[in-house]
Amino acid sequence: MIYKLAMSVYKEFLLLKRDLGGLLTLFVMPLVLLIAVTIIQDSTFVSASKAKIPILLVDNDNGKVSKTVYDNLQQSTIFTVVTKIDNEPLTESIAKEAVFKGKYQLAIIIPEKLSVDLQAKIDQNVEKITSNLGMTDTLAKTQKTNIVNQKEVKLYFDPAVQMSFKNAVMSSVDKMISQIETKSIYATFQEQLGDGDVSFEQKSFISFKEIVPRVNDEEIIPNSVQHNVPAWTLFAMFFIVLPLSINIVKEKTQGTFVRLRTNPVSNSIVLAGKTVAYLIICMIQFYMMVAVAIFLFPHLGLPSLNVQGHLLMMSVVALFAGFAAIGFGILLGTIAKTQEQSAPFGATSVIILAAIGGVWVPVFAMSKAMQIIAESSPMNWGLNAFYDVLLRNGSLLDILPEISLLFLFFIITTTIALLYDKKKRTV
Repeated sequence: MIYKLAMSVYKEFLLLKRDLGGLLTLFVMPLVLLIAVTIIQDSTFVSASKAKIPILLVDNDNGKVSKTVYDNLQQSTIFTVVTKIDNEPLTESIAKEAVFKGKYQLAIIIPEKLSVDLQAKIDQNVEKITSNLGMTDTLAKTQKTNIVNQKEVKLYFDPAVQMSFKNAVMSSVDKMISQIETKSIYATFQEQLGDGDVSFEQKSFISFKEIVPRVNDEEIIPNSVQHNVPAWTLFAMFFIVLPLSINIVKEKTQGTFVRLRTNPVSNSIVLAGKTVAYLIICMIQFYMMVAVAIFLFPHLGLPSLNVQGHLLMMSVVALFAGFAAIGFGILLGTIAKTQEQSAPFGATSVIILAAIGGVWVPVFAMSKAMQIIAESSPMNWGLNAFYDVLLRNGSLLDILPEISLLFLFFIITTTIALLYDKKKRTV
């Protein structure tokens, strides 16, 4: 029994040895993919945090508010303000055309008399309050003043700009304008109450602080490497579906499987040999990915992957993820009749599983329907298990549901493959 299994494993390695392209797909390409994606994401983050985005500012106000907006934007680490194009002062129509043609990502249009009307509105409100409190006798005067219409700051965005960028900019501008209004209100109250009588503290009372997980009194801040290594390791491991299914189809079309069946070897032993061989490959892939993230990434200017205290648990997750990938490959190779069927379908299905599983787009950013569908992807189970270990400091009990689902997926797919093969041979 053991000898037959060992020979079956040896046969699989001989097949892989003869297929250099398959070996490159299994080992080199995943490493290149991991390095490229991580560098791109990290460099994008760095460039976004260092390089300033030019924005157009049309100042129709020329007052205190517009000056404050200009100063705040200039002092920002994100934006640089542009007020002229080709030495020509900006107008709303010029700014709108430049943005909608994609030359700039954003234009801010400050309306006329914004500073004057804002101060007038604040004066009216303050005078009403102080009059009602009996502190001044200006209510009649306030009631006679003209109604100040609400002002509107226009934002023009390039149609190609992502919604996340729009929301971030609108939130920043809204916060800036709110702070200006608040300071003006405080200043007006202080003026009405008399200099020296009262002084308002204008420092924000409410602040925000992020609380990050701590291990041994040290903060653990997740980085791009901790997100990318598990995701692309799973993607690489599931790509063994291609060589595995193709080899199974080859054995059927070339008559190798029939010759194997003439020997006193059951189909279960043959599949077990494939499982062991490709499970070894999956674990080699995993350790290669981890080694690159630990030793190579720092030399590329990327954060190193910290696996201290996590490597054993990560290996457990990788082992069961390998089982799931192998089960899927065995099922596909058993059902497919030709390599032309197994190869395209295998590659496409792995990409689909990765897409709905959260490898490319986080599951929480998907719609409710897609979040439910994502729970059916083996890659999602493996990804959650890796995150539980790396980012949430989970124990074996925490990842037990995910690895159980992965192993159950292997059992179901392998069983279906055995039953299908048995039924096909009896027909």
